[in-house]
Amino acid sequence: MAERGGRIIETLIVDLLLVLMALAVLVLARTRNLFAAVVLLGIYSFLMATAMVALDAVDVAMTEAAVGAGISTVLLLGALHLCRSQEAKPVHRPWLPLALSASTAVLLIHGALGLPDFADPQAPIHQHVAPRYLQNEVDVPNVVTAVLASFRGFDTLGETTVVFTAGVGIIALLRRRRPKAEGGADEA
Repeated sequence: MAERGGRIIETLIVDLLLVLMALAVLVLARTRNLFAAVVLLGIYSFLMATAMVALDAVDVAMTEAAVGAGISTVLLLGALHLCRSQEAKPVHRPWLPLALSASTAVLLIHGALGLPDFADPQAPIHQHVAPRYLQNEVDVPNVVTAVLASFRGFDTLGETTVVFTAGVGIIALLRRRRPKAEGGADEA
């Protein structure tokens, strides 16, 4: 009985986090202040990281907190320093992007309805994929390390390359050059 009560509380916490994330997105969609938008994106990332912790995906939560809330927020604030603080109002109503977003949401929800129940031990992933991972094809005693080192090595390398390239691009954008003085000498 206690285990069932624990699951109910965990489900309520995850549901609350999802509601808060939805509220953050709704407020984000309505705001024109870019600073507020960057802060809301950081809040959304922290809520996502907290939801990942509640779902026992601590490694994903750490990555989301570091990259999504940390680095992304700092880079967006740096880019915001170079532009205006208010978003320009659109010249027309964005009906086409709204329709595209709504149809994508409908397709994702339709696809999610076909998934097996959460934590179902009879789901195909637990019958075919998990046993292969647990065979531990590499000589590492920890299952998580074995999966990250052998099966997700190229994925991790790709993610590192993307983050590095984004950092180099932001540094190139944020680099400032001092204007030369009229006499040709640099100002101190």
